[in-house]
Amino acid sequence: MEDILEMAVQRARSLGASYAEARYQSDIKESILLKNGTPEATSVETMRGIAIRAIMNGGLGFGSTNVLGRRSVNALVDRVVKGAGAAGSVRKSPIVMSPAQTTKADHIIRPRIPAENVPLESRLEMLKEADSYALEAAERSDIKLAGRYLSTDALSTERTVINSDGSMVHSIVPRVSVHIFLTATLPGKGAMQRSISHGEVAGWEGAERWDLPASLAKETRTLSRALHTAKTFKGGKMDVVLGPEVVGLIAHESSGHPAEGDRILGREAAQAGETYLGKDSIGLRVGSDLVNVVDDPTLTRTFGHYLYDEEGVKARRRYLIKGGIINEFLHNRETAAEFGAVSNGSSRSVEFDREPIVRMGNTFVEPGDRSFEEMFEGVRSGVYIKNFMEWNIDDRRYNQKYVGLEAYLIESGKISSMVRNPVLEITTPGLWKAVDAIGDEMEFTSAYCGKGDPMQGIPVGTGGPHIRLKGIRMEGAP
Repeated sequence: MEDILEMAVQRARSLGASYAEARYQSDIKESILLKNGTPEATSVETMRGIAIRAIMNGGLGFGSTNVLGRRSVNALVDRVVKGAGAAGSVRKSPIVMSPAQTTKADHIIRPRIPAENVPLESRLEMLKEADSYALEAAERSDIKLAGRYLSTDALSTERTVINSDGSMVHSIVPRVSVHIFLTATLPGKGAMQRSISHGEVAGWEGAERWDLPASLAKETRTLSRALHTAKTFKGGKMDVVLGPEVVGLIAHESSGHPAEGDRILGREAAQAGETYLGKDSIGLRVGSDLVNVVDDPTLTRTFGHYLYDEEGVKARRRYLIKGGIINEFLHNRETAAEFGAVSNGSSRSVEFDREPIVRMGNTFVEPGDRSFEEMFEGVRSGVYIKNFMEWNIDDRRYNQKYVGLEAYLIESGKISSMVRNPVLEITTPGLWKAVDAIGDEMEFTSAYCGKGDPMQGIPVGTGGPHIRLKGIRMEGAP
């Protein structure tokens, strides 16, 4: 589609646009849902089209079409430029794009096992096998799996982006993911729920690496132990060790989202919320010297992987918190210009008919130097929260709450008995400032992060090592 994209950019410039950008995007998504052992839905969805953005008289316009002929695209360009000009006439300050290095690149990932070579029936059989392993483990453990939802997605995204600054980037990125939700019950002990997500930039070889049957059997046995043996958690002031799954979620929610440039400018207030950070927060201490929170989309195989964003800017590692201090925000070219900065490659769009906005890639806490055993040394009385059952955070990403699922008491430096529903309720600076030890082994998980209006669920990665919080007030839940 390069010729049509180039034509669109040149036409926008000829109409007076100071900046123009054309993007072709094709998404092929194949999904299967298994609900309580019964195939609930199988879908194959293809979406492709062209999006145009242009700046005219200080206003920004956006439009898209799935009719890819030259006449249709030219008409789209005319509408976008006209709309941008109208928007510019009522703006108090003009929109500009920060300078960016011209990029010409291809980023094509070739999977070892292309998903299209694996029949949908074979993918369904994998889910059924995993489901049967979970049921067998539940029966042996004397619990009931009241709800079992297993789904798998295979997504291939092709993009070509051309802009009036001379950049042209072409990419083909395959992704595979699995999402599992289990509800386990035991008479007299209530219910527990477990949500599990795996995702990679890969072909079907990614799904094979996860060994879902063994993984679900293990998760079911853990739910059984929690229902049968977990003691009531009384809470109190203590040291807390958090597992990588919890750490990754915290990094994403309380560090990644607050650092989004458009959110800081107030543009997400009515949609995804606000932020406790301001334009002048660079240099603000929010954590201990040990804390480094990073967003890095360049990591291979991770679910949030990409090398070039939707504005043709090369992606890089972004240190959101460095040594406990706010170090950098996430920017596209528009927000970077308002901050007097340059884009760090954070412009992403989920589909051709969605405008690129500021998004994360893979957000995580950098590893430290402590082994797993050393994370518990010196803890006389504490709690280890390996993963979570539920969580919430306020609109400003300041007050947050996490309820543990698989959790254990720590006594005299050793992991001891299982406890149920420990509750960590804390502020963002309170959490990061309490970090006094960080593990040396990383783990990643995957997610779809929702933001924007219309909503855009973008693939992201979250992760980190174990971290230890010193002297935290914990609560128990019924």
